[in-house]
Amino acid sequence: MTSALLQKQEGREPSQTASGTVKVWDPAVRLFHWTVVSACILNLFILEEGKYWHRLTGYVVAAAIAMRIIWGFVGTKHARFADFFPTPSRVRAQIAGIIKGTEQRYIGHNPLASIMMLGLMTLLAATALTGWMTTLDAFWGDKWLEEVHGAIANGIMLLAFIHAGAAVVESWRHRENLVWSMITGRKKYENSSHRR
Repeated sequence: MTSALLQKQEGREPSQTASGTVKVWDPAVRLFHWTVVSACILNLFILEEGKYWHRLTGYVVAAAIAMRIIWGFVGTKHARFADFFPTPSRVRAQIAGIIKGTEQRYIGHNPLASIMMLGLMTLLAATALTGWMTTLDAFWGDKWLEEVHGAIANGIMLLAFIHAGAAVVESWRHRENLVWSMITGRKKYENSSHRR
């Protein structure tokens, strides 16, 4: 008897385990997340701007974003943009739920986290693009492009700090370690309270 069939007979969803967790983040999503985290730490705080390793790290991020965009259409349920795209009604419902104290728990990305994720992806892509542009003869020595590149990088740093802080707050509010779930790929399964 297959594991999924056995779990169905026991009243659990196929990806739910006896330990009360459910598989949420697939390896591609987790690889993207930790690649971007590592690259941001390297390029913002460690590597020298404009040098070989800084540029190479930027190209890795560009490749990771391209992979994540493709995976957002063909990947697993919670990796797909359709699962978490932050429509105005979803965002309004979450904000209203937070204000009223009736916020639903999301297994995947919640609407506000989705805005953050898509915003960070956009800034990362813009940083990779402007960084690449600085290597072209057409923009050689143009200070304005370097300033734009730096400003976008500072925006990434600001959003990354907000994102990390929100993960800590949400971990406390929902009593689950969201950072650990991005390592293991699993989150608590609560049939009565989770929505997506």
